[in-house]
Amino acid sequence: MSYNFSKIEKKWKNKWEDENSFESFRNDKQKYYQLEMFPYPSGRIHMGHVRNYSIGDVVARFRRMQGYNVLHPMGWDSFGLPAENAAIKHGIHPNKWTLENIDDMREQLKEIGLSYDWNREIATCSPDYYKWTQEFFIEMYNKGLAYKKNYAVNWCPSCETVLANEQVVNGQCERCDSEVGKKELDQWYFKITDYAERLLEDIEKLDGWPEKVKSMQKNWIGKSEGAEINFKIKDFEDELNVFTTRPDTIYGVTYMVLAPEHPLVNKIVIGTEYEGKVNEFKKKLEHMSDIDRTSLDTEKEGVFTGRYAINPLTNKEIPIYIANYVLIDYGTGAIMAVPAHDERDFEFAKKYNLDITRVIAEKGKEAEELKVVYTDKGVMVNSDKFNGLDNEKASREITNYIEKEKIGTKTINYRLRDWLISRQRYWGTPIPMIYCEDCGIVPVPKESLPVVLPTDVEFSGKGESPLLTSKEFVHTSCPKCGKKAKRETDTMDTFVDSSWYFLRYTDSNNSEKAFDKANAKYWMKVDQYIGGVEHAILHLLYARFFTKVLYDMDISPVDEPFKNLLTQGMVLKDGAKMSKSKGNVVSPEEIVSNYGADTARLFVLFAAPPERDLEWNDQGVEGCFRFLNRVYRLVDDTKDICMNNKSFDFDKLNKIEKEFNYSLNNTIKKVTEDIDQRFNFNTAISAIMELVNDTNKFRESKDNENKNKLLSKAIENIVVLLAPFSPYIAEELWSMIGNDKSVHSVNWPKYDEKALIKDEVEIVIQVNGKVRGKIMVSADISKEELEKKSLEIEKVKNMISGKELRKVIVIPKKLVNIVAN
Repeated sequence: MSYNFSKIEKKWKNKWEDENSFESFRNDKQKYYQLEMFPYPSGRIHMGHVRNYSIGDVVARFRRMQGYNVLHPMGWDSFGLPAENAAIKHGIHPNKWTLENIDDMREQLKEIGLSYDWNREIATCSPDYYKWTQEFFIEMYNKGLAYKKNYAVNWCPSCETVLANEQVVNGQCERCDSEVGKKELDQWYFKITDYAERLLEDIEKLDGWPEKVKSMQKNWIGKSEGAEINFKIKDFEDELNVFTTRPDTIYGVTYMVLAPEHPLVNKIVIGTEYEGKVNEFKKKLEHMSDIDRTSLDTEKEGVFTGRYAINPLTNKEIPIYIANYVLIDYGTGAIMAVPAHDERDFEFAKKYNLDITRVIAEKGKEAEELKVVYTDKGVMVNSDKFNGLDNEKASREITNYIEKEKIGTKTINYRLRDWLISRQRYWGTPIPMIYCEDCGIVPVPKESLPVVLPTDVEFSGKGESPLLTSKEFVHTSCPKCGKKAKRETDTMDTFVDSSWYFLRYTDSNNSEKAFDKANAKYWMKVDQYIGGVEHAILHLLYARFFTKVLYDMDISPVDEPFKNLLTQGMVLKDGAKMSKSKGNVVSPEEIVSNYGADTARLFVLFAAPPERDLEWNDQGVEGCFRFLNRVYRLVDDTKDICMNNKSFDFDKLNKIEKEFNYSLNNTIKKVTEDIDQRFNFNTAISAIMELVNDTNKFRESKDNENKNKLLSKAIENIVVLLAPFSPYIAEELWSMIGNDKSVHSVNWPKYDEKALIKDEVEIVIQVNGKVRGKIMVSADISKEELEKKSLEIEKVKNMISGKELRKVIVIPKKLVNIVAN
């Protein structure tokens, strides 16, 4: 018999929806905030969604049954390029396209049986949401954390928009894979660098985060300590400031390099014979990504500027170059090149026949000729009064010396750059700023928010922001002087929208403010956050920054958003990530249609631990479906017993019953610990499967007054343990055995410690480390008695006959190892 999953799932889905079964309110219980990263509403869910949200749903349902007051919301990260591209391709407005997709995906998620509080649903493209994003922008502007500047930015020629450094992957646009170039534009930035040290320090306190993610963020922030040194430029008034982590190598500087984008470059070459070659080289690099420029495999190239810097410690003149391997985004955008002790500098110096001066040598080999780059520690040479010092001590002393002589300062530098948020697109949060010829840049008054996206725009897919085509939007009046003014036509990076949505969920229907601080204080932090590791730097770093900013503004009650983080693996098929181009996509709708949502959930939870990639397996899906059928038949066959359940006396259980009771309680213990402590859902499900097998075997045992009572208890617990994983069938089975209230509202079962104490245990017998037999003995047998019994086993006697008995190692309740030769 096959259970009618379609009928059952539709029945309970409608009931949960009608009764608002998962609605959450503040109360006196201990709260638990479970959150998965919200999706982009593309129109169809994929197996990655099913896996991610099923993992979160297990935790949410489990915590509810443990007695927590659970907040488990869902919404939509609904701004972004795909909606705009759809408008260009199909002539449908992004708002219509997005809202239709949201309706479709909401229904799909409900079909999966996810226990969301849909009353808290948000969409970042709703004016009710982005009004507050705009208000936060203005607050940040007023505090100097939002600013505008002209800068050479990453430019995607296909998307025709600016990309943050984090959105350039291997020199390509993360969304369309087009090669990214450079373009100078006036852009808005968030001053995330002001928070670099706090972001770095506080990540060490996030004990519930994977070390991999913490390490990725630390590396991206990239703190380095060193010195900023001032180099005069011969016959030129400006100085050249250089940040270095190696002050100990200053005596080995033989040339300087400026990033081609450095503002000094144009100044020092203008009107000279070198101007043409410098400009030609700069143009060549416009379409070369920062990653390609700094790759070890990229040939180091440069051009001489015709100028010389003066080494402040040696007074030597050293040539100034521009080169492809120095970036404006790191340090000061200029380096002092020490080819004797840096691979890239060495390669460049060799190519352009520049001097190479060694200043560090291996101790005892100071007089040897330098043949290859030396990057190890050593002692100082060719470094005047610092000769003979170990280079680390020399680094400190040289730094102190340049500070004393006022030619530099001890400095901390960060790899992290300010967050570029301007996008030349329509479908995003409008930046709430106005440009007035008299007053300059003026924020939109808060009472005039939200600045709503206009509908009268044209989508060509080319040129500047589509907002420029709406005259009604662009032309406005200055809030200060009332004169004619223009609106900002850039929109915000969609990562701004997702940097605070978890706070909005705590009070999502509030029309007076983004959220009430008291509500946020009750629910925050997010106790468990779940999403892909690909968001380790982008979303997770930005969310931490935004939360800290709101905390400093006394808006957020917490300065870190996520207490615990789980980064789930991908769903693969044929060894590759599912994609239409590879033709290896498995449709969730097809799986749900053929096997039911419970089977789909059970498979993605059973096939691999959450943090590992999951390889799709059709046979595995069928196996999970057969298991659920087996559970259904078991409950259907025994439902009359369960309805007449009575408690049993533990001391009156016979041997078989005690063994089965041990299996039951051991399963409860294992499933509880696997969910609660380790998120090992695959082993938890495996334990339930074993208990179902044990229960079917136990049904065949001899009838007595305790059998049906114990069987009834096992059936009830199987249903409850299964509930977080396959919620529909569990609800149906719970009803079948005579219960009125939902299985998802009952208390999570507790195991009986007494039942886990075995009367007998199985002992493995080894001879010289190899298993030679097993015996059942009393659980409280003495070591001496266990050793005696082991030596009396006939097979053991034969094995050690004629040999000297060296020792007997006894591990109580586990094994005996007899050593003889």
